Amino acid sequence: MSRNYKFHNPAALYFISFATVNWIELFSRMIYFYLIIDCLSYCRKHKAMELYAYCIMPNHIHLLFRSALDQPSDLIRDFKGFTSKQLIKEIKSNPQESRREWLLREFELKVNTKRKDRKYQLWQPHNYPIEIWSTGALRQKINYIHDNPVQAGLVMRPWEYKYSSARNFAELDAVMEIDDIGFLG
Repeated sequence: MSRNYKFHNPAALYFISFATVNWIELFSRMIYFYLIIDCLSYCRKHKAMELYAYCIMPNHIHLLFRSALDQPSDLIRDFKGFTSKQLIKEIKSNPQESRREWLLREFELKVNTKRKDRKYQLWQPHNYPIEIWSTGALRQKINYIHDNPVQAGLVMRPWEYKYSSARNFAELDAVMEIDDIGFLG
């Protein structure tokens, strides 16, 4: 991984994106989507994640977050590891999952052959964290996160997308609470 894509400042605010292997549209199923929401809520309550913006797309996730424990790398590693195991478990046990065999085969094919401790690879291995260093960069990333469903043609306006903090920012019903980012000026 390039030096440019690491958590250099553990106390900083970060923009991060991560996707499923082969960009598989896993989060189009509500059961998997809510598993991600539950895990993010758990991280906020029990893992000191400060979550300021999010968007859960069908095949990837954008977060604007900070680790109050100054351990962003550990936080994301644990989040991805836990959600991967839980999602695989849910795929295996979901009687309505018509894509079960195909999904498991795709996730099995992507496992690094050097890793003998796992059978499936659900998330792409890279995260590309970007440290937020200014108010301008903060605004740009929030706009990027919230405009993602619009750019993908899923909605006309950001706050129409149910699975985004754009609804929180617009003071509409949202699927998850976020932390107050303060005044952006």
